[in-house]
Amino acid sequence: MTRESGLPVVAIVGRPNVGKSSLFNRLLGSRRAIVDDAPGVTRDRVTARASYGGRSFVLVDTGGFSAEAPRDGATMAARVHAQALAAMDEADCLVCVLDGQAGIVAEDRDVVRLLRRSGKPVLWVVNKIDTAGRDALLADFWSAGVAEPFAVSAAHGRGIGELRSAILAALPERSAPPAGARGTRLALLGRPNVGKSSLLNRLLGSERAIVAPEPGTTRDAVDTVITVNGRPYVLVDTAGIRKRGRVQDDLERHGAVRALGQIEGADLALIVLDAADGITDQDARIIGRAWEAGRGVLLLANKWDTVPSARRDATSFRAAATALRPAFAGLPMLCVSARTGEGVTDVFPRVAAVEQAYGATLPTPALNRALRAAVSEHPPQSVRGRVPSLLYATQTGTRPPTVTIFSSNPAAITPAYVRYLATRLRDAFELVGVPLRLSFRARSTNERRAAGRGRAARRSPPRSGAGARSRRR
Repeated sequence: MTRESGLPVVAIVGRPNVGKSSLFNRLLGSRRAIVDDAPGVTRDRVTARASYGGRSFVLVDTGGFSAEAPRDGATMAARVHAQALAAMDEADCLVCVLDGQAGIVAEDRDVVRLLRRSGKPVLWVVNKIDTAGRDALLADFWSAGVAEPFAVSAAHGRGIGELRSAILAALPERSAPPAGARGTRLALLGRPNVGKSSLLNRLLGSERAIVAPEPGTTRDAVDTVITVNGRPYVLVDTAGIRKRGRVQDDLERHGAVRALGQIEGADLALIVLDAADGITDQDARIIGRAWEAGRGVLLLANKWDTVPSARRDATSFRAAATALRPAFAGLPMLCVSARTGEGVTDVFPRVAAVEQAYGATLPTPALNRALRAAVSEHPPQSVRGRVPSLLYATQTGTRPPTVTIFSSNPAAITPAYVRYLATRLRDAFELVGVPLRLSFRARSTNERRAAGRGRAARRSPPRSGAGARSRRR
């Protein structure tokens, strides 16, 4: 989420382990960023929409950094530093967090001088001032040129109301985006080190997420707004998700939990695979989670450039991968390379097709014709000698498409038959990459009475002439 959102931007900056992520979560009123006692937990920019006093703005959490960039630009510290500077450049207001318990240190003085030269409004926040008895600790910060510091405790909420009011006063007037323009949320999901962040950067055309060869580089879920062919999207880069038994530490566990949580907030799940591995057991679990959550699914086989040329036929690759995982045979799959850019231009056209199916409207007459054809070819199983009737269907929801089917005996419809009907109806309406949810209902008493009267009327001939008059007498 950046300036494209149409909202003012507030960036939280400061050296490592001063409580930036804790303050970020406190200002939002939710645990959006991962917090840990170890320094350097936050790496990428983490963004979220915040609202207070009737106004909205974009809040950005950044990794800890020093005023002077690391000499080796390839190190993780250098990449975190670059991300923090990029967030500062995009921001309308800066919130500099200092550690009240540690006092002012030389590194803080360098950061203060850097921010004062930025020319942007800066709010100086001295964190970890849990009680009024600690307010005397602010004196050291005045000596470093920190004017009017805010004494706060991100852990306990002290001083947060005053800080929020100051943030609003420092922001420029900027209108919110029109309703419905926030963008379709696309969550990049997958195992560690399959290239999710590299693919995000390739799609954006810039290094928005930190990329490193070691797995587990991404920890928080990172939102970025992009507009493609006039359509807004929010790309969400997430931490790698591996089997529970292979999770190495608490930070990785937190990142994986956040990644799985992004499925619920997403519209479409872009599942990134390693083309050298095909669809692994863990990939299948992630795909299943997204599908069961009712999200559209697009499979991206990344690192296609690493596949030997003799085996680099996309059609054969898809056929071989889905032969081992027939449950996913109907899902769209693209072979791409984040490193070379091969196939990446096809991603958003395919996303648009899946998104269209995700919000599809199914005409009732066509829906019932498809239902009758499916039942005629393969009726449901009989129960106690009677085959349950599937009377008619109507669409009752979208995103994902949801259909309610009225039946004489809904309880008799087996799960296997539900899967059969869902597959037939998806095929009939070309809902590629989209789950179709079916629910079954019995007809109400009034509907059954009305149907009974209709059948009786069709069986009884109309009365007319003298015979009818004599019967009436």
